[in-house]
Amino acid sequence: MYRKKVFRAAFLGTVLLVAGGGMRTWQSTLSAAQTTTTLPEVAVGPQYDTTHVYVAPDQFDRFVSSLLATFSGTATKQGVFTVTPTPSTTMSQLVLTPVGTISVFGFKTPLPYPFGTERTGYLVTDLDEAIKAARAAGADVTVTRFNDPIGRDAIIQWPGGVNMQLYWHTTAPSYKTLETIPENRVYVSADRADDFKQSFVTFSRGKVVSDNPQAPGIEIGRAGETHRRIRIASTFGKLTVFVTDGHLLYPYGRELTGYEVANLADTLTKAKAAGAEILVAAFTSEERTSSIVQFPGGYIAEIHSITSKPN
Repeated sequence: MYRKKVFRAAFLGTVLLVAGGGMRTWQSTLSAAQTTTTLPEVAVGPQYDTTHVYVAPDQFDRFVSSLLATFSGTATKQGVFTVTPTPSTTMSQLVLTPVGTISVFGFKTPLPYPFGTERTGYLVTDLDEAIKAARAAGADVTVTRFNDPIGRDAIIQWPGGVNMQLYWHTTAPSYKTLETIPENRVYVSADRADDFKQSFVTFSRGKVVSDNPQAPGIEIGRAGETHRRIRIASTFGKLTVFVTDGHLLYPYGRELTGYEVANLADTLTKAKAAGAEILVAAFTSEERTSSIVQFPGGYIAEIHSITSKPN
């Protein structure tokens, strides 16, 4: 049995109180109306939420080495498995860094649809209950539950076309608490932004920390303009929603996750030395300095440091 209440209390305490954590910048007055208690708590903790990265097998080891050289951490033993409900074979490895967890896949066979479209894997306490909760909150179940070598999985899609995987392990995993909580970065249209926000908050039992209709456009590559930016906190971790018209310059919208580091300049130096390419040079917006990086194998990520505390 997962310790749901302990994870939730510990995480929310980190979100609101710990100096140095990325969520300190998201403090605001939280309306009780933004908290839902109608669905069960199925989240475990942000260290169990993994970004899914698909790379070519010949780039697999180079990508993992680059991640570890940039962020430090450890990796599980590499293996070859079937992780889809239909026949397939993939190299697989879990990379555990202090700033986030990454599941790496290198398919040796053609990739069955819709795998590769899911951006994130969320560990849940009970897969059946999580699927029910997701459906009740407005999600579609695009891949019904199936078994993998160590548990069970399903893929869901939120309003706005955001795909995520839910997973459950037969033996409960135990990962170290993260030093900083990564943010799941989601781009949606103005037509579906409110639907997505309501559905995800309902499912995650999270809170809308901020909903800024005039956020600086430089954050999405459109300096001198503004856009709507929604930030959500839950036991799953952070999620940032960028509401746009889709008129985006590359690579905005391609980055799946934002990682908070203590010193951005030092981290970028490590990333470049490890073979990564800086796609967007460091810039400052509000309380953070950010850059966008492409790692060997093609994975694109935002990396940032906090530059000031909110008033």
